[in-house]
Amino acid sequence: MAKLKVNISGEGTDGVKTLIRLAAKAAYGEFNYTRDGFVYIQLVSGDEIRELNNTHRGIDRVTDVLSFPMMDYYRGECREKIPCLTERGELEIGDMVICTDRAREQAREFGHGFARECAYLTVHSILHLLGFDHVDEGAEQAAMREKEEKILKKLGLERK
Repeated sequence: MAKLKVNISGEGTDGVKTLIRLAAKAAYGEFNYTRDGFVYIQLVSGDEIRELNNTHRGIDRVTDVLSFPMMDYYRGECREKIPCLTERGELEIGDMVICTDRAREQAREFGHGFARECAYLTVHSILHLLGFDHVDEGAEQAAMREKEEKILKKLGLERK
């Protein structure tokens, strides 16, 4: 089974980073890829993600997570003939940026811990990197939510 290498930078405790790493690997592992993958995760403040959101999406507000895919996927299937690889031959699935300020707010709002919220945002973003979306409020959103719940349940982090 292929593994996911996770590089995390930014402010965060070792416990939170460990859970983020586990969540990313669980999400990637859900697809039984034959090639190892790589993802870069950055933990940032509200000000930093607001600037990134404005620069890359033209939306001048804080958001919880941004996903920057390296390849064109649809529901886990790569639609490109030539994959984007690291120098070690890993699939470079993309980058994600998690706003720790927003994750703390959402954890309080939803009544669970900060680490659990960061794990959810990681799974959510990995699925975005692998071609899942939730903009339609219909079948696409349902497929993404179902996959999120399945992965979080495997980690023992399902919604209460």
